[in-house]
Amino acid sequence: MKFILAAGMTLFISAALFAQDPIADNMLVYQRVIGGWPKHINEVKVDYTKQLSDQERTAITADSLRKDATLDNGATTKEIRYLLKAFSETGNQLYLVAAEKGICYLLSMQHKNGGWPQFYPDSSLYRSQITYNDNAMINAMNVLWDVVNRTKNFEAVSSSLIEPSEKAIANGIDCILKTQIRVGGKLTAWCTQYDKTTMQPAKARAFELPSISSMESGMILSFLMKVKNPSPEIRNAITSAIQWLDGSKIEGYNSVIIEDTNQPKGKDRILVSETGSIVWARFYDIDTNKPMFVGRDGIKRWNLAEIENERRVGYGWYGTWPKDLLKNEYPKWRAANMN
Repeated sequence: MKFILAAGMTLFISAALFAQDPIADNMLVYQRVIGGWPKHINEVKVDYTKQLSDQERTAITADSLRKDATLDNGATTKEIRYLLKAFSETGNQLYLVAAEKGICYLLSMQHKNGGWPQFYPDSSLYRSQITYNDNAMINAMNVLWDVVNRTKNFEAVSSSLIEPSEKAIANGIDCILKTQIRVGGKLTAWCTQYDKTTMQPAKARAFELPSISSMESGMILSFLMKVKNPSPEIRNAITSAIQWLDGSKIEGYNSVIIEDTNQPKGKDRILVSETGSIVWARFYDIDTNKPMFVGRDGIKRWNLAEIENERRVGYGWYGTWPKDLLKNEYPKWRAANMN
């Protein structure tokens, strides 16, 4: 389903009439016709702080039909948020129009089952899977949440986008509930990617196998905890995932980078004993709940030291992502919703 703003809202007013924001202006140049933004062009990360020549601006604009719009690494959602902030500060209507077009893109790319893919319309490889990885889907839902609730500079967004955003959020929550992993009859948490048709945990890159992820699960829970008057299903999903996170923490250890001249880039990542520290593995094996580590060969291993140094150092295998959730967010939510 496509979402198109009313024709009367299209603005043909010169940007020169408004105060300018150089970063926002560059975002206008990079926005794809479909409404989203890329994160890279020809393997080069998009840099909105770069001053573009007239020739570069023309070339980028001419490439606007490229199918590389994405939610990966915060792309599209960060541009929408920045443009709305720039609009609130400058009054430049072109920033508002571009942000609304980005919101329409989020609505259009949602699967019928409620999930969001990492890329759209590119559906090659794993790009069309339901993607919680790096919070892609939750970032999209948080934008739509602000559309509905008129918060965080979203007050100016067209009210015509509120109802479709509400429906998209409801469908997204339904997808979240359906994709929560159940092991031995007990709900746990979530994988980073799911097959868009079967809604079962799926592989993405070679080192991202089906698993239960502590990082993405934490962000999913933070979103669910925002829902007012949560249903019994939502409350059960939250309490079950919290129990899984609490039971999966690794106490008395910390993940650190060390200098090691024997390694290709002179450093390594290891797990060290540290009194009082708590970490979580990024990925846990679905069947055994053991921390798992995978190199570019796609082989599952149980010790970080067993995968290649480039992946050990170049990926976040351990972290404290759910720490504040367990310590602060969940107790507040529980007090408000479980009594």
